[in-house]
Amino acid sequence: MSPKFADIIIDISHEAIDRTFQYKIPEEIRPRIRVGMQVSIPFGLGNHIRSGYVVALSDEAQFDVDKMKEIDSIRSGSVEIESSLIELAAFMKEQYGCTTIQALKTVLPVKEKVKGLVKKEVRLLVSQEDAIEYLALYKRKNAKAKLRLLKELMDDQVIPYQLVTNKLNISTATLHAMQREQVISVDEEGYYRNVVQDDTSFVEKRCLNTVCPNEEQQLIIDEVYNDYMSGKRETYLLKGVTGSGKTLVYIEIIDKIVAMGKQAIVLIPEIALTYQTVKRFRKRFGDKVTILNSKLSKGERYDQLQKAKNGEVSVVIGPRSALFTPFRNLGIIVIDEEHETTYKSETPPKYHAREVAIERAKQADAFVMLGSATPSIESYYRAKNGEYKLLELNHRAIKDACLADVSIVDLREELKAGNRSIFSKKLKDLMTDRLQKKQQIMLFLNRRGYAGFISCRSCGHVFKCPNCEVSLTEHTVVRSTAKLSCHYCGYETNRPETCPECGSKFVASFGIGTEKVESMVKMMFPEAKVLRMDTDTTKNKDAHESILNQFANGDADILVGTQMIVKGHDFTNVTLVGVIAADLTLFENDYKSAEKTFDLLTQAAGRAGRGTLKGEVVIQTYAPDHYCIEAAAKQDYEEFYAEEKAYRKLLSYPPFQHLLVIYMEDDAYEELVKLSEALKMITSAWGASEEVQVIGPCDATIVKINNRYRRVIYLKHASYDELVRIKNLTEAFLKSREEFRKCYIAFDFNPTHSY
Repeated sequence: MSPKFADIIIDISHEAIDRTFQYKIPEEIRPRIRVGMQVSIPFGLGNHIRSGYVVALSDEAQFDVDKMKEIDSIRSGSVEIESSLIELAAFMKEQYGCTTIQALKTVLPVKEKVKGLVKKEVRLLVSQEDAIEYLALYKRKNAKAKLRLLKELMDDQVIPYQLVTNKLNISTATLHAMQREQVISVDEEGYYRNVVQDDTSFVEKRCLNTVCPNEEQQLIIDEVYNDYMSGKRETYLLKGVTGSGKTLVYIEIIDKIVAMGKQAIVLIPEIALTYQTVKRFRKRFGDKVTILNSKLSKGERYDQLQKAKNGEVSVVIGPRSALFTPFRNLGIIVIDEEHETTYKSETPPKYHAREVAIERAKQADAFVMLGSATPSIESYYRAKNGEYKLLELNHRAIKDACLADVSIVDLREELKAGNRSIFSKKLKDLMTDRLQKKQQIMLFLNRRGYAGFISCRSCGHVFKCPNCEVSLTEHTVVRSTAKLSCHYCGYETNRPETCPECGSKFVASFGIGTEKVESMVKMMFPEAKVLRMDTDTTKNKDAHESILNQFANGDADILVGTQMIVKGHDFTNVTLVGVIAADLTLFENDYKSAEKTFDLLTQAAGRAGRGTLKGEVVIQTYAPDHYCIEAAAKQDYEEFYAEEKAYRKLLSYPPFQHLLVIYMEDDAYEELVKLSEALKMITSAWGASEEVQVIGPCDATIVKINNRYRRVIYLKHASYDELVRIKNLTEAFLKSREEFRKCYIAFDFNPTHSY
């Protein structure tokens, strides 16, 4: 049965996509109409015909049918890029549980009033002979300003407008007079904001050894290209050991696709990776490469989207949101380091970039290439079962380069030996050796700041955020000042000298952060040049590039950092990587904690010895016998996958069963409990026939953030579609219950973090 009503957004030209309008669908176009189509509709008091896009179809009217307007017609001609993105938004709304507006705002660039950049120049129109005559004329008339400008223009035919009005102090009246005399012209030309640095010196140093693919890489390039030319559109999983040259494979394949007039999106998990990735792509594709990320200004972002839409760039590089680049002729989507949890959105719609990329590629007749040294369990499982096509690189790209030697240090034994430092004897000795050899060191810690938490050693009082159920973290602001801050709501206060509970002066920090590691390294090796890279040191726009550039150029001996330093970076002089505390992610309240730990340790180990110098890695841990630590030390993905797969299957976790989280939030805890109990009852009833497992409700791991209480319900089932069905029923139930409308509800399928 054909739908009777359509939700339409008008023009997509407002400053915010904040509402849709419902129209009746004429009978003659009901069989043809679909989401994403461009239509003509009467709009406003004068019923002027405007362009709009269909974002939803239904059989139910939201308003009085008699007063509802009717669609005029379906617009013919070429399909706008907005149409395909709206179709993608409809897919996301259905799959992930969110409003139409939330989905639209995710996929469509919201058009804000952004002032375009205009280059103005003053140009001499007359010949040198005529200019001499005008000089004489201006002298006779004592026209000093005209004389001054003409003399400058006789030397330089074109002068920037700003220089003319500021430095030469020429008024607009004078310029207008000379324009009327046809002596000069004032020209304006729009131009784009530049967001990519042109310096390629670092890339040239790195790419000399990897210009041509090796035999292993070439086989993969040829296989993917031949598949494409034969009409196959696969999802590929490129599993390659660290340093095997996955980026070169991406570049070679993209080069072939772009040569056919197609376009490419390259997703990276961290903004920190933009620096090196863009340099490598710019070396091949020049100014046909641009970036999209949250560090860009509104104007810069607007310009890059326009360049993409107009076909002026062929490759866009960026984190998750770059997936929605408005390319009209998309050919390939690459998702590098596909195992990273940053590819999962934490705000509605809680989509995973991998799944949405596959859907977008399907709509655009493109293909997806996933890449990682440590593929996610879900992706590798699908590849093993034939859903994805598995490609493998088993050797490092640089000749004679091999994987680093990895040592596990048991911190329990260090304590028994009387070593209370955060540095084991082995790590300290190796750091001394590398500094003497003028080789570089990376120290990885999965936590920013100075300390884990602050507490009173007399009564045990822990300093917590007044808005959230979490402890405050210490940060050094200036040399003599320390502050406590909350990483959830931003609350900040001075570090107390005494305990507010018992008055004791024995207030001390527990745990360790990157700031503290940095200060201890400087104390231990005062001659060494140390850089720190974490969220706090990379707040400014160009901070990532600045830090990485300094380290790449050898301006620092040691780089201390969080996860962002161990993902994909390539520094040939790094021969030692120290993992200060491998257990920080291992014992999180999360079924993926072992996988996250293995990924981080393996990626960290992969930063050492990427050139011709042998690399060494030291993993410091209190759990040396854990299977993920042992497998990471061997850099043996297959061993870890076998263990983790057995654990997931036993406990019915993804990929064997799908998981749906219903997340609830409210100011009043009692109301939240009522809602959670009601949802448990109805979801249990709806899933009873399909044997859906319902777990909870229970308080979230952090029960209060920013004075809002939080609860969750978990649902497990082998069929993703069955969980989508229950999600849809739950949404309909919530709409019908007035008492629950002020509560915030979100749905999260197969979450990558704990609640």
